[in-house]
Amino acid sequence: MKTYKLLLLPGDGIGPEVMGEVGRVVAWVNSTGLAAIETETDLVGGCAYDAHGEAISEAAMRLALAADAVMLGAVGGPKWDGVAYDQRPEAGLLRLRKDLELFANLRPAICYPALADASSLKRDRVDGLDIMIVRELTGGVYFGKPKEIIELPAGQKRAIDTQVYDTYEIERIATVAFDLARERRRLVHSADKRNVMKTGVLWNEVVSRVHKERYGDVTLHHILADNCAMQLVRAPKQFDVIVTDNLFGDMLSDEAAMLTGSLGMLPSASLGAADATGRRPALYEPVHGSAPDIAGKGIANPIASIASFAMCLRYSFYLGDAADRIDGAIASVLGQGLRTADIAQDGCRTVGTREMGEAIVAALNPA
Repeated sequence: MKTYKLLLLPGDGIGPEVMGEVGRVVAWVNSTGLAAIETETDLVGGCAYDAHGEAISEAAMRLALAADAVMLGAVGGPKWDGVAYDQRPEAGLLRLRKDLELFANLRPAICYPALADASSLKRDRVDGLDIMIVRELTGGVYFGKPKEIIELPAGQKRAIDTQVYDTYEIERIATVAFDLARERRRLVHSADKRNVMKTGVLWNEVVSRVHKERYGDVTLHHILADNCAMQLVRAPKQFDVIVTDNLFGDMLSDEAAMLTGSLGMLPSASLGAADATGRRPALYEPVHGSAPDIAGKGIANPIASIASFAMCLRYSFYLGDAADRIDGAIASVLGQGLRTADIAQDGCRTVGTREMGEAIVAALNPA
């Protein structure tokens, strides 16, 4: 039985509550004998700032670098609005991405049949929806230099953010997208703004070359990012895998998330490059934020965090069958009519964070 090291970083707001339910599912995996998952817990985000004066400590970073995978809850909240930019809660997440070199962000948008009526779109548009958005995570405008605000004459200021991509950054994210597509419907849409941005021109060129050289069995369509946003609302089921840059991926994945009914439903994985043994650094987290307005009330939806752990089993621990069982348990519980407040529906029973987690574990252990 293989042993894996998992670092838990619950973070702020509802992070500790939803991470507690992940702990139940970790315990279930250990009980099956499929693997031994050893966990450690540390701080990230605002709570780390309160304790250490920084969004993540050096000790926590060492644990993250040594772990086989990292599970994160959520960071941030209005309590830390006045904190210096470089020490804000989100800086802890950005450092994890940077130091672990997590360049590939995988954000599935899956509409469970039981929740099709909870979407902001009509049922026929989203029932059966299963999209994977592959977002480049360590390049582009969020990291390009210069990034600054400078003083100009007459009391004016100029803000500068730099959008920059190198060939290798586009090659490696395209490879991730095409490899995933081979396991799905063999369809990739590459979203860029080549009509107005030089980075889009290069993006289009490199993705086309990678496809031609290595992935002739996968269908590739190029689409402008603004058209992609429109098409996600008009006819989302035309998509399977969407690969795009950091900025567009940030926006398109949030849009896709709402097609499913709630941000509280969606997981994500951030992956680095695999080493010679096949091990790759990885961070798993729910798409939702820290939701400080409901923190401590026991009503947060833990499904996105539990589904993120399922992604961890799939992509870091290579326990695909266990991941499938967790995904099936989530679908089963929703099919039984259990809902947290964010996805409450007429005729269904609204439950809290703990009860939802317990129900999913119960579904994993049928009588």
